Amino acid sequence: MKEAHIDGNQTVMEHITDLRKAIISSVLFFAACFILFLIFINQVIPLLTEDKLVMLGPLDVIRFYAGLAGSLSLGFSAPFIGYQIWKFVKPALTEQESKTALSYIPGIFFSFLTGIAFGFFIIFPTVFGFLINLGTKNFEMMITAKEYFSFMMMTTIPLGFLFEIPILLMFLTALGLITPTKLGKIRKYAYIFMALISALITPPDFISQIIVMAPLITLYELGIVLSKVMYKRKLDAEGLA
Repeated sequence: MKEAHIDGNQTVMEHITDLRKAIISSVLFFAACFILFLIFINQVIPLLTEDKLVMLGPLDVIRFYAGLAGSLSLGFSAPFIGYQIWKFVKPALTEQESKTALSYIPGIFFSFLTGIAFGFFIIFPTVFGFLINLGTKNFEMMITAKEYFSFMMMTTIPLGFLFEIPILLMFLTALGLITPTKLGKIRKYAYIFMALISALITPPDFISQIIVMAPLITLYELGIVLSKVMYKRKLDAEGLA
């Protein structure tokens, strides 16, 4: 990275101004997405569930709509916010680092969407169905909208971030912060972390945990492979290969 060069008040003020612009732009974009989702919330909800859910009070409706619109807005705002972060840190990066960081933003976003889709179409219905079947053996199940969507978020959002692991490892390798050798040495700790994650978001049965853990392990191994590819490119570019 470039050396910091805040030499005078003007430079400091420019730095603060850039930060303020990035924050304001991100907040305005999020707010626009939030309003848009609130307007079309009645069209969005049927896409997420076919079940007839229960509300326990009038204020629950407002809280639920606001929470759902906020969660969706945050997801859709992520690429724009990432771009604003890149613009803010760009002066501290070399030209190559700047290009590298910008090129990874779309990949990180699409990896996040893939993880969300995996959670929504595979993990959520599997886990939710298991727990509902378990409950109906002894109880009459009444699902509130708040509990339904809270559980949906818990089994989808974490997977969105975890699916970014390969791209993130490749990006960190490109910046020289990690190497494939280091990733190999911490493999067992990564596996333990993934086992904990799968245990937290799945029922306590072996099949459900394997459904979650197997893709996570695959993602980590894919990240190591991509890290090796990027590390070799980095050495070739530096003439050290």
